[in-house]
Amino acid sequence: MKSKLKKVGLRPQRILLAEDSAVHRHLTGGYLRDWGYEVLVAKDGAEAWNLLQEPDAPALVLLDWILPHIDGLELCRRLRKPRLHGLHTYVILLTRKDREKDLIEGIEAGADEYLMKPFKPMELKARLLAGQRILDVQQELIDARESLRMAATYDGLTKLLNRSEVLALLEREVARGQRENRPVGVILADVDHFKAINDSLGHLAGDEVLKEVATRLKGQLRIYDGAGRYGGEEFLLILPGCDLSVAVRRANDFRQAVSREPIQASGQTQQVTVSMGVNATSARQTSPKVLLSETDAALYRAKTQGRNRVEVAC
Repeated sequence: MKSKLKKVGLRPQRILLAEDSAVHRHLTGGYLRDWGYEVLVAKDGAEAWNLLQEPDAPALVLLDWILPHIDGLELCRRLRKPRLHGLHTYVILLTRKDREKDLIEGIEAGADEYLMKPFKPMELKARLLAGQRILDVQQELIDARESLRMAATYDGLTKLLNRSEVLALLEREVARGQRENRPVGVILADVDHFKAINDSLGHLAGDEVLKEVATRLKGQLRIYDGAGRYGGEEFLLILPGCDLSVAVRRANDFRQAVSREPIQASGQTQQVTVSMGVNATSARQTSPKVLLSETDAALYRAKTQGRNRVEVAC
């Protein structure tokens, strides 16, 4: 029976075998396939290097030391140069060299493991299992780091930027707009009668409403717009390059996107609307604090004058 390696983590069980000997490619490749690997084969160093530069390059690599065009040591050195994705490639160097200084040279070049030819199949398998374990731990650390970054940057409920991040984005966009002499539109949106939704349907339903409102707002954004959860049921939208008239038009698009269809919350259909205050930078030097204060006043007027409407900052 062929033993299969369990797939762990997000990395596929793919491996690159760089070997110029047809006999060793056949034997080693057969072992790897029996153990459940998808094997990519390179017959020389140049072919191996091309495969290793692909976006989905294998993270496990078996490199013969002596290869045509680019040898195994040079491939190790190239792999250890800083890479954009920052992921580690686990390299096992295969060689007939048995001197201690050769071992040191291979490790210094960037190899993780060193396996002497001829090797026993189970010795190779043990090295591969150890390498996969290291790669899995690395993936877990990357996932944990990404989770921390997401928690520090995004609102957990709506998946929009959190308050501190969206305010930082507003600071950057206002400063950029002043440098480039272009406007920045700002919209504050507030879900109408949100307390009544919580009181009548419960807080879980309120959460569902907020998530769906955020999704509908996000669906109207351009790739370079910004959106964040500003408060409990308030959202801040940042529209680079939009003057006041364009920002008002887009605010109405956002408003209609939210109210166009009822929202399903806790098994019940709820008609949801939003009120909006709109502002934009102009030729005058406007600080983000003043901009937000004026926009908030416009939002207050929209709430007091009937809701489900857009009001412009004075």
